[in-house]
Amino acid sequence: MSAAADEADEICAACGIPACDDITLKLCTACKSVRYCGVECQRKHRSQHKRACKKRAAELRDEILFRQPEGTHFGDCPICFIPISTGTDEDGNMNTAAHYPCCSKMICNGCIYESALQQTEQKCPFCRTPFQEGTDTERMVKKREAANDPHAIRGVAGRCLKEGNFIEGFKYMNQAAKGGNMDAHYQLARMYIDGKCVEQDMKMAFYHWEEAAIGGHHIARFGLGLMEGNHGRHERQVKHLIIAANQGWGAAVKQLKMCYEEGHVSKDEFAAALRAYQRAIDATKSPQREAAKRNPELLNVKRGNNL
Repeated sequence: MSAAADEADEICAACGIPACDDITLKLCTACKSVRYCGVECQRKHRSQHKRACKKRAAELRDEILFRQPEGTHFGDCPICFIPISTGTDEDGNMNTAAHYPCCSKMICNGCIYESALQQTEQKCPFCRTPFQEGTDTERMVKKREAANDPHAIRGVAGRCLKEGNFIEGFKYMNQAAKGGNMDAHYQLARMYIDGKCVEQDMKMAFYHWEEAAIGGHHIARFGLGLMEGNHGRHERQVKHLIIAANQGWGAAVKQLKMCYEEGHVSKDEFAAALRAYQRAIDATKSPQREAAKRNPELLNVKRGNNL
């Protein structure tokens, strides 16, 4: 960046006063491209800056939105450090791992299988907390809720919604989303789309779906691709689908094939997405997980909620 540009960055966009020891200029939080000496100058300059600010803010948002996540929101199994598989069920019922309420860890089926082979007493494969009959699991869940664990709070929201307590369910779902739970963002998007618990609001639905996608939620990413395609924005659709395919989501590959047949994605782009999809699938495989598939009866132990 030139010295002239640096100097321009250090003056108020409205009155032109330069930054000095007594004056600290504050960056526009939306576009991050201009600075102001105070709120009054920012208000005066709003009419001139509004259009450019909105355009630049959208560009910055897209830079974040279309950045390839390192994996999915499931992350890696904390025992074997292998990415947890997304599975192939478009409804999200993958059953490739389980969430344990004692330590709030997501454990893959391979490690659950290995743990079942090595011990007779039912314990958490990660923290080794024994599971007892009765209210033991409920006590663990309440402990995690008291610690403001986002996954536990998401569970509270789910129970409230199931019981018909929509106001509390919506409140806890928002709390879980603010805590970083991507499933909560995804569910909030569904609520705003369906008008369930809240007034239908597609702008808020897009926001929460985007937040979930940025956090690695592959189904939210796939949903964004479908919605962009429905609106005729095929370039954005393809970007979303390629990212979801790179995360190992089979439904995205099928949709990309349709885009290829319709001429919205090139042959090279489709081939690259197929290779990336296969790499993502291969990265989730292990001998233990394959053995767990062949011996599902050993997974039938007391454990947390499946994915």
